[in-house]
Amino acid sequence: MPHPCRDLGPEDLVKAARASGVTDERLLRALRATPRSAFVPASRRASAYADAPIPIGHGQVTTQPSLVATMVDALGLTGDERVLEIGSGHGFQTALLARLAAYVVGVERWADMAEQARANLAGQGIENAEIVVGDGTLGVADRVPFDAIVISAAFPEVPPPLAAQLRAGGRLVQPIGPGGQERVELYEKADQGLVRRRTVALAYFVRLYGAYGYPSTAPFEDAG
Repeated sequence: MPHPCRDLGPEDLVKAARASGVTDERLLRALRATPRSAFVPASRRASAYADAPIPIGHGQVTTQPSLVATMVDALGLTGDERVLEIGSGHGFQTALLARLAAYVVGVERWADMAEQARANLAGQGIENAEIVVGDGTLGVADRVPFDAIVISAAFPEVPPPLAAQLRAGGRLVQPIGPGGQERVELYEKADQGLVRRRTVALAYFVRLYGAYGYPSTAPFEDAG
């Protein structure tokens, strides 16, 4: 891994994504055009272009950028999609999705983090994404159907409300496991429900909390 003191930039994240197997030039252009330094805490900006997770509070960390790219790549976005993102963090993945799809709805469980993500997205002039605060396992029922769903937290199965909110033929990517050792799986919505297509990556993720995830005492309510 490059040392954070080196003069790194977006091109280093593009190289890391390529090394992870991402070949979609549209996605690589979006990665090049989205400054990760604008989506991490100010105290961590020196490390923004290292291909590594960054702590963002509430015991959360960002997903490693090359893994973000790999997960987004698996969605096969072409530009017309409505995308649901579960676990927006500070908005970096949201920004990438917004550059690749028609509209993005992100769900974040922490109100202060959602507020920061909104500010970060606005700072980059991104207007085709919104962040809501709530229980991600419930999805966003008043925005259905979604063409693609990406879940950035782990649970042993896909929450039924999320599967239900995906249109026929749509794709869903989720880390499957208990939190800490996961298979990131790609599913497609067929007539009989979700069909697993392939394992996208092996990775470590925080747990997915909510009514259809792990129990949580944290409020799922927008303070704003």
